Amino acid sequence: QVQLVESGGGLVQTGGSLGLSCAASGRRLSSYTKAWFRRRAPGKEREFVAAISWAGGRTNYAGSVKGRFTISRDNAKDTVYLQMDSLKPEDTAVYYCAADAGLVETNPSLYDYWGQGTQVTVSS
Repeated sequence: QVQLVESGGGLVQTGGSLGLSCAASGRRLSSYTKAWFRRRAPGKEREFVAAISWAGGRTNYAGSVKGRFTISRDNAKDTVYLQMDSLKPEDTAVYYCAADAGLVETNPSLYDYWGQGTQVTVSS
């Protein structure tokens, strides 16, 4: 059974930094596109944050996080990371990692595997 397990969430003040990790288990997903999405409130849609191609050569960011967040990956560890800097209260959300066998996409319905999510709270 494929599992994606996020870690690194928590509480941080405005302007602070936080790093998230997402490790795959059960099956190697090192050749998959990896991405981060977030859900800001229960019942709201998951929104795209960032994605990275399987070799790491292509990245894509949502406009709201561009220049503040950095996605990276280590295929040897089958892990994807999200470094979040200059955090704002509006970044508060549950963050999910996802894996897609296809190209870098922003549509969550195209992703095959999902983690359980990790809470990030930015206090003002």
